[in-house]
Amino acid sequence: MNSSSSSSASSHSEISPPPIVATGESESPHPFLLLPNLPDDVALQCIARVPHFYYSDLSLVSKSWNSLLRSPILFSTRNRLNCTQHFLFINIRIPGSSFKWFAVDHTQSNPRNLSPVPPIPSQAIGSAVAVIGPRIYVIGGSINDVPSSTVWIFDSRFSRWEVGPKMRVGREFAAAGVLSGKIYVMGGCLVDTFARSTNWAEVFDPVLGSWAPVPSPVEVREKWMHGSAVLDDKFYAMADRGGVVYDPGEASWGYVSTELDLGWRGRAAVVDGILYCYDYLGKIRGYDVKEGIWKELKVVQKDLPKFLCGATMTNIGGRLSVVWEEKGTGNQKEMFCAEIEVHKDSNGGLCGSIVWSQLILVIPSSSSIIHCLAVGF
Repeated sequence: MNSSSSSSASSHSEISPPPIVATGESESPHPFLLLPNLPDDVALQCIARVPHFYYSDLSLVSKSWNSLLRSPILFSTRNRLNCTQHFLFINIRIPGSSFKWFAVDHTQSNPRNLSPVPPIPSQAIGSAVAVIGPRIYVIGGSINDVPSSTVWIFDSRFSRWEVGPKMRVGREFAAAGVLSGKIYVMGGCLVDTFARSTNWAEVFDPVLGSWAPVPSPVEVREKWMHGSAVLDDKFYAMADRGGVVYDPGEASWGYVSTELDLGWRGRAAVVDGILYCYDYLGKIRGYDVKEGIWKELKVVQKDLPKFLCGATMTNIGGRLSVVWEEKGTGNQKEMFCAEIEVHKDSNGGLCGSIVWSQLILVIPSSSSIIHCLAVGF
């Protein structure tokens, strides 16, 4: 397969950081003493510009450097200096074994390396996922055929899992989306028939660290959700019988339009306000909410297969990232990834050019891709 890479230089404004702290989220009077004869605030701005790919080497420089690389102050400084990097996280289920997580640094030069992520202590079947900042939320799922209310949180800055606040009810195969820094979850539980019930949908506020009910009318409630996306500040969720849309700003519910319903039933990604997915012919298409129509994505390079199954996609740094499976040798399956720059042409059509594309992993044939999502830190 063909692959190419591109890079662009960016300028960073000088911003004076707050006092440096050694560990934890709160400030400490003890400095790091990073570089001799250089103030810590200046040294911090220098180190913050180094790509995350080199952190394992930087941690060997000294105890002070190792402590800094594990401190939230470094990542907040990277964010202020516009040095945040995006990583593609992939979740794979291997039957008879476990769920495995991997990360790909999309800012790396070719070839992209796939790195293992510490395993989640306990991942259920049919979990939903959401991302807020550097944190991945793995929500609910089924354990021994019983829907779980457990939430696991992965902090990608420090590569560690922790248990988050439990949901109000157990859920499996629910829809999840992030709006205004809050996680909205709907479905995946027994459908309540009481008009005043508040269990079918709920919202998590990471600042308060708690879940709250989201009242919903009886007629929109479905149990199983097969896809979700955030478009135009609204949360869309697809079920067996059509889809629903929720506007948190207006606290209003509605139904997904017939045109969108007919073309979308699962794994999708939103880039520049366009919802991308693959159709029953295996072609990538995009839906423009403002125009209300689907358009085929015309990719310049012709080395992408037809995505009839086993594919998922996400928005990573403003580009469309697609991960898919192909048959390998023997009892193996090959996993490929491509990053596509998408845009509208002069006639309003959707065009794309492949930035890079390559084989990233070989897995047992009985395995499957569960999630792929982008995280910046």
